Amino acid sequence: MSNKGQLIVISGFSGAGKGTVVKQLVEQYGYSLSISATTRAPRPGEVDGKDYYFKTEAEFRNLIDYNGLIEWAQYVDNYYGTPRKFVEDELAAGRDVILEIEVQGASIIKKQYPDAILLFITTKDVETLRERLTGRGSESEEQVMKRINRAAEEAEMIDNYDYIVVNDDLNTCTLTVHSVILGGKCKRERNRDFIKELQENFRAAK
Repeated sequence: MSNKGQLIVISGFSGAGKGTVVKQLVEQYGYSLSISATTRAPRPGEVDGKDYYFKTEAEFRNLIDYNGLIEWAQYVDNYYGTPRKFVEDELAAGRDVILEIEVQGASIIKKQYPDAILLFITTKDVETLRERLTGRGSESEEQVMKRINRAAEEAEMIDNYDYIVVNDDLNTCTLTVHSVILGGKCKRERNRDFIKELQENFRAAK
């Protein structure tokens, strides 16, 4: 089977719980997590270099200019991007890497890495999403509405994803995502070299 790591892109509506799902995937199954760079301010408890690389806009644009990002996008007045070196080093070492990124970045990643698995995490409906956003207590009503409006735009791009998972129960959602990733690693297209070697091995045994 292929020894190269699998690249997994996980997106979802803000408030759908994708960050918590990703955290469980890393803790329970040992995935590598690519830490994104962002220009947004840290939330309470977030640590630079652990949750995000927090950058000024000038620092972020410098990364763009020097091709230091695989992808980047602007989301609700802030910039987000994926540092290139970490991802490529981890994949070459055979480790599976999760990218938690926005929908614009996901389509860019798919063009650069055709074998990447794209998953979208959602709530069952907009009412549930609104309840979760309001329940966080960290944003104004205006900010909540911005995120709802943004989610409406993102919903139009779900067709670009390979899989969609509804996050009604955190543990069930995490297990489902992990199972999807394992299945993707067994796809024929990902194991062409192994199949060729296997066929040659059996031909030689005749």
